[in-house]
Amino acid sequence: MDCRVVVEAAVPVYDVSTEDEAVRIAISKTGAMLNPDLNYVEINMGERACPHCHESIEPAFIAADESLVALELEMKVFNVEREEHASRIARKEIGTQLENIPLEVLSVEVVDDEAEADADASPDEDGTESESVVDDVDADDDTVDDDTVDDDTVDDDAVDDDTVDDDDVLPEFEDLID
Repeated sequence: MDCRVVVEAAVPVYDVSTEDEAVRIAISKTGAMLNPDLNYVEINMGERACPHCHESIEPAFIAADESLVALELEMKVFNVEREEHASRIARKEIGTQLENIPLEVLSVEVVDDEAEADADASPDEDGTESESVVDDVDADDDTVDDDTVDDDTVDDDAVDDDTVDDDDVLPEFEDLID
């Protein structure tokens, strides 16, 4: 089972004067902490609402030129047993990169692989599904056009795959070859 997990992060930002500036800096700071190891995590502004009037408010809270910004980090977790397992994996993966930043799992959604595959096969104008067709390729044709073969790429002195020189093998792997 695959799941899409959304985690809320409270990112501190210093020396800012506006909410917009705080959000931009928080996204940049979070992206720098996640990349290159977790470049598949999507970073979005968090959605916050006033607890009293339920109106939408900015995701950044500023006091004394310091801000706390709510960001939503979304990632897809593959081959999990349960939704709880997916949330633990997401918190662990993201939490190891974002040290000293509080995280809370907002949602875990089971991703149906068949639904995504159906979404990729978009219907044509007449309502029929389009198929991938490769032109000028015959699956039964084993011939190669002489113009496409580069003589420099073929090595006449190539070593047979079954023969392995013992000097080229690392000692740790000698047992595997025998």
